[in-house]
Amino acid sequence: MQLSTIFREALQALVRNRVRSLLTMLGIVMGVGSFICVVAVGRAGSGRVENQLSNVGDNLIWVEAGSRARNGVRIGSRGSKTLVEGDSRAVLDQVPGIKSASPNVDGRIQAVYGNLNWGTQYRGVSPEYFEIRKWVVRLGAAFTQDDMEKNAPVCVLGNTVATNLFEEDDPIGKTVNIQSVPFKVVGALEAKGFSTTGQDQDDFVVMPLTTAQKRITGQEWLDDIFFSARSREEIPEVTKRIIGVMRERHHLRAGEDDDFNIRTPEELIRAQLASANVFTLLLASAASLSLLVGGIGIMNIQLISVTERTREIGIRLAIGATEQDIQMQFLSEAIVMSLIGGALGVLAGILGSLVLKNTLHWEMQLSPQIMVIAGLFSAAVGIFFGYYPAQKASRLDPIEGLRYE
Repeated sequence: MQLSTIFREALQALVRNRVRSLLTMLGIVMGVGSFICVVAVGRAGSGRVENQLSNVGDNLIWVEAGSRARNGVRIGSRGSKTLVEGDSRAVLDQVPGIKSASPNVDGRIQAVYGNLNWGTQYRGVSPEYFEIRKWVVRLGAAFTQDDMEKNAPVCVLGNTVATNLFEEDDPIGKTVNIQSVPFKVVGALEAKGFSTTGQDQDDFVVMPLTTAQKRITGQEWLDDIFFSARSREEIPEVTKRIIGVMRERHHLRAGEDDDFNIRTPEELIRAQLASANVFTLLLASAASLSLLVGGIGIMNIQLISVTERTREIGIRLAIGATEQDIQMQFLSEAIVMSLIGGALGVLAGILGSLVLKNTLHWEMQLSPQIMVIAGLFSAAVGIFFGYYPAQKASRLDPIEGLRYE
């Protein structure tokens, strides 16, 4: 029997019992639709974490002044004045695997332009900071090493500061007063938005390190040093080497607590990403149970169909149909049912995702690959749960079938 004939007969059999067929396919539709919606939500969450990972920095290693605990006393971060620019140069010279470094001082300031002022944070850094922390300058340009050497009163504005001080105006070339010191705006940064902790990443002003130290803080020590490793794989080993160099420079004895705190934010964000992916997998697995329930429904209906059509099976076997023909007949009905249910489920998943996005304002990230996987899974469910009823039908004794009333 030709394959086209088999599937045509399968469709005709389903149409004859259309209500029962539709109710049976409903489980498949709900399973595929919920699977697609759940994965779309999960992928959107993972996408947010991945975006945060890409924004955090270029293989960032962050050394912060002060220790969480020193000599049994919890002094907190930035509780010491031992971190200096020489530490940054020493690590660059002595630690293989470090690509670049940017010393940092920061604090709160008032930025004033005309009759507008904005309370924000300043950062005094070296020009390497923009590459290390992956900041893109959207207007103007970043300051240069020459500005560092001349202690130039120039600055680059974060998007939030630029918006609040200049609104729609071009800030480049304008003068902003910071702590009563006039700073020329040479650049404005692309927005990064809020971090996963809810902090506005764009609310700050960047200026040369030497300018900040001599015109704003009046101090020689640093708050942080940002390092960039050559690759992610080298971060653990590079971190150990940085600790060794820093302890040696700060004359810390064995067993004595560090007077600095070293972080690798990428590890935390990667842990969040792994958690988001596991959560998505768990939700997708739960949604897949609906498909299994739909498959069980297909098997039950097919078993009922085999019983109802026992005489028809007996007649087909008596006039020359083979066991394989009978098996393919019932198996094709299960496959057609699951394929139609899968197609409707994909449509339901797309519509459901759009409804959730527009009504609850959830982020959704639909994927063609997931839709294909869901469709193939629904077909596999039809084959798996349709096999037993089809095999039972094919093994029916023709004489018993003909006698069946």
